[in-house]
Amino acid sequence: MSTLIGCCGSSSRLRSAVLAALGLSEQKAKETLKNEGLSSALRDAIVQARQLLGSKDIDRAMGTLLYSMASRLRDIRRLAFLTDHIVRRKITTDLQLSAALDFVKSHPQDPLDQRAFENSCGVGVVVTPEQIEDAVELIIRKHKVQLLAERYRFNMGILMGEARTALKWADGKIVKNEVDMQVLHLLGPKTEADLEKKPKAAKPKAPEKEKKEEQASVVNGELQNETYSLMEQLRGEALKFHKPGENYKTEGYVVTPNTMNLLKQHLELTGGQVRTRFPPEPNGILHIGHAKAINFNFGYAKANNGICFLRYDDTNPEKEEEKYFTAIKDMVEWLGYKPYAITHASDHFQLLYELAVDLIRRGHAYVCHQRGEELKGHNVPPSPWRDRPVEESLVLFERMKKGMCAEGEATLRMKLVMEDGKLDPVAYRIKYTPHHRTGDTWCMYPTYDYTHCLCDSIEHITHSLCTKEFQARRSSYFWLCNALDVYCPVQWEYGRLNLTYTVVSKRKIIKLVETGAVRDWDDPRLFTLTALRRRGFPPQAINNFCARVGVTVAQTTMEPHLLEACVREVLNDTAPRVMAVLEPLKVTITNLPADVHIPDFPADETKGSHVVPFSKTIFIEQSDFREAMEKGYKRLTPDQPVGLRHAGYIISLQRVIKDGRGKVVELEVTCSSSDSAEKPKAFIHWVSQPLQCEVRLYERLFVHKNPEDPAEVPGGFLSDLSPNSLQLVESALVDRSVSEAKVFDKFQFERVGYFSVDPDSTAEKLVFNRTVTLKEDPGKI
Repeated sequence: MSTLIGCCGSSSRLRSAVLAALGLSEQKAKETLKNEGLSSALRDAIVQARQLLGSKDIDRAMGTLLYSMASRLRDIRRLAFLTDHIVRRKITTDLQLSAALDFVKSHPQDPLDQRAFENSCGVGVVVTPEQIEDAVELIIRKHKVQLLAERYRFNMGILMGEARTALKWADGKIVKNEVDMQVLHLLGPKTEADLEKKPKAAKPKAPEKEKKEEQASVVNGELQNETYSLMEQLRGEALKFHKPGENYKTEGYVVTPNTMNLLKQHLELTGGQVRTRFPPEPNGILHIGHAKAINFNFGYAKANNGICFLRYDDTNPEKEEEKYFTAIKDMVEWLGYKPYAITHASDHFQLLYELAVDLIRRGHAYVCHQRGEELKGHNVPPSPWRDRPVEESLVLFERMKKGMCAEGEATLRMKLVMEDGKLDPVAYRIKYTPHHRTGDTWCMYPTYDYTHCLCDSIEHITHSLCTKEFQARRSSYFWLCNALDVYCPVQWEYGRLNLTYTVVSKRKIIKLVETGAVRDWDDPRLFTLTALRRRGFPPQAINNFCARVGVTVAQTTMEPHLLEACVREVLNDTAPRVMAVLEPLKVTITNLPADVHIPDFPADETKGSHVVPFSKTIFIEQSDFREAMEKGYKRLTPDQPVGLRHAGYIISLQRVIKDGRGKVVELEVTCSSSDSAEKPKAFIHWVSQPLQCEVRLYERLFVHKNPEDPAEVPGGFLSDLSPNSLQLVESALVDRSVSEAKVFDKFQFERVGYFSVDPDSTAEKLVFNRTVTLKEDPGKI
């Protein structure tokens, strides 16, 4: 680390060799140097570390934590504070660092509570090997009966999950080793039976009563696949939440002299019914994260015999378009949910205005003339107009309403301090933009901070379910309802659902569209819901995925292949099998057999079949033939016959025909019945008298897991686009049985993958999108 001293002591930039000494690869070091912000933060951290260490070197473990801290820290004021804890070995694991970063992010005010900080990230907590051994032993004992019955087919993730919960600050590797060792001690080594693939359990037939309930649930918008598990989760959440009308029992809820009377009126109106809402902004297309919000809001209401509103938060006419309103409703219904009612924030503009006037009269709001740029950043000074007389604010607010003030000249602000330190949030701002529903009636519009809780109150929502980032607004939610003396619902927060290898920000998707990286919001490489539908993802699979993620409080970042696994499970039971050839090779059969009946679902032939003509000319995949035999190759060669799937025939090569450049263009073969010939090593798919179609093969749009992370992608997400995210196959051949297929119909192309009919299809030519491959690609990380 001697190189590090000189580098940090001078004004020169960090060198790759120094970064490599911190545990970075050469490539990662080069990427870091391109990011000036990260380089600067890391340099400051290393200078401070060197001063604290004196003659000692920064070791690899400490260097890794310093780099991770510098790359993930957003509030640079806390750099020295966190560096001190890392160097003094108070923070020694990534788990502690993550907890530390979460704490400083949620506590932007100074001074920082040292004791609370250290308690939150386990400083000084020592977990001994004996404690780990004892905790794991208790968990193994708890699941012993099931472990002995299922042996290594038992879901070991359950053991690890419980162990990590019981041993929060223990080293994860040591915990896993202990779990593995105790499982091995209990069960012994794996046997051949343990290594056999677990057979799929037959689904029990539901009693008639349950069948009727399930059918009714589809009509009411409940999930159609794995409904029970999601509903069970959401019924379980009900145990954590207040009952309708018992809002006052919630921690942090503010009780006023009129609270009980307001709750009594609320119960008389709702009859004690659970009422939720899904409140998207109509300024973009919904994405996979919204799928969790939809499932949670609609599902929670359904699980508890309640109702859910679809409410458009249409308070910013500059960014709202009619196509977004339509697409949002379509996606909610596509996922299987029917809103109790469709409402808009704009339905209540007049009432919201009257409530704002009342808020001013009560002395809780004032008209301010500070500009937007003056309100940004931390520790913003109080407005000089904060103590403006009520009558003066009322006159100015009326002038704002009548269009007598310019945009940015005045805002209405509420007198409160939010959890994140934000002072006096804006309630109304001026925008001279016509609204899609109210036209030119208004020239000032309410903000989310003002509108959301009041719309919840007006609609008598019982459980306002929001993602975790709105936790900082919970107290302001309670404050505003109580300041106006209206019914106050309760806000509950849950963790967002994110996916790697994608972006879901509306602003960034628009950038992708504008630069031509994708065609539109529904480009199948994106993870908007319209894109997933176009790619062929069944809605049941998305709902199943949300159920498996669970109703978590912590933010969840999942890998795309976990979603794809849910897709395969649904399509395996619902997508009829057909044959298609993406890279055709002509095969001429010299002795012609009869047509072939092919089952739509080979695992259950009672589901029907279709006829494929067996003509003199068929087509196979080019990759299913090789002129020279290679070790391990099981398909057609001059010396190796191959079977034709479903046909009951085996073909043997007689002649290879090439063009003038030596490329194989045709094969001549003879065929014989599989009953009279030796069983071949493989059966391949084929088509006869096929339709020509276009096939679009999609891969990940981005190269890196986190394209928005400047530490991982210094050049920004647009620099991380994969050059191989779309491959067009314009002359693929498909079984003629799909000729009447409609848009979004789904098929399994045997041995190739699952495909869906794209809206670009015409009567002359079908276009198919590959939804997913048949199996997860082991080459994908």
